[in-house]
Amino acid sequence: MSSPIKLIEKKLLSDNWYVLHKYTFDLKRKHGGVVRQMREVYDKGDGATILLYNREKKTVLLMRQFRMPTYVNGNESGMLLETCAGLLDDLSPDACIRKEVMEETGYIIEKFEKLFDAYMSPGSVTEKVHFFAAEYEPSQRKASGGGVEDEDIEVIELPFTDALAMIKDGRIHDGKTIMLLHYAQLQGWCAA
Repeated sequence: MSSPIKLIEKKLLSDNWYVLHKYTFDLKRKHGGVVRQMREVYDKGDGATILLYNREKKTVLLMRQFRMPTYVNGNESGMLLETCAGLLDDLSPDACIRKEVMEETGYIIEKFEKLFDAYMSPGSVTEKVHFFAAEYEPSQRKASGGGVEDEDIEVIELPFTDALAMIKDGRIHDGKTIMLLHYAQLQGWCAA
C-alpha cells in the first residue's frame, strides 16, 4: 500500500528538551483529491509503564510526582498519581522497566508480563508506551526509591479498590494508570 501523504516540508521548531517539528504535507483523501495540512509533532521517544500489584494484600504501588504540563492545564498542585514509568532512551522496553522500577520504587522485579503497546496522544506526540504488569512482595524492596537526579517521587501503596475509586472521583487522572488499573480489574488480579 502506498503512503497517503506526500511530505512537503519538515521544519525544526525546537530541540530544547525533546524535538518539535512542523510538518507540511499533502494528504490523499480516500474518495479522491488531496488536502494540504500542517501539524506540529513532538518527539520525546517511546516509554514503558508497569502496574505493580499484590494479589494477597489486594494492593497496588503508585507514584506521586510533580508534572508541569498538568499544572499548566489546571491541576492546581501539579502532582499526579501514576504507575511507575519512564522513557526508553537507548534501552529495550524490558530493560527500561526494570531500571525504572528500581529507581522509582526501590523494588527489584525479575518477573513481569508484557501486556500491550499504545500511542497515548497520537494527534501530536510520537511516543508509544509499552505496558507491563508484575506482582510485588515487600521482600523485593531493596532501596527507598524516589527517583534519581531531579525527580522527587513518593511511593504510595493503595488498596486496589481505593485506586479504582480514585479514578471515579478524579484523584487519578493519568491515562496509562487508568488503563492499567482497569486491565487489572478485568483480569481479576486484586479482586475482593
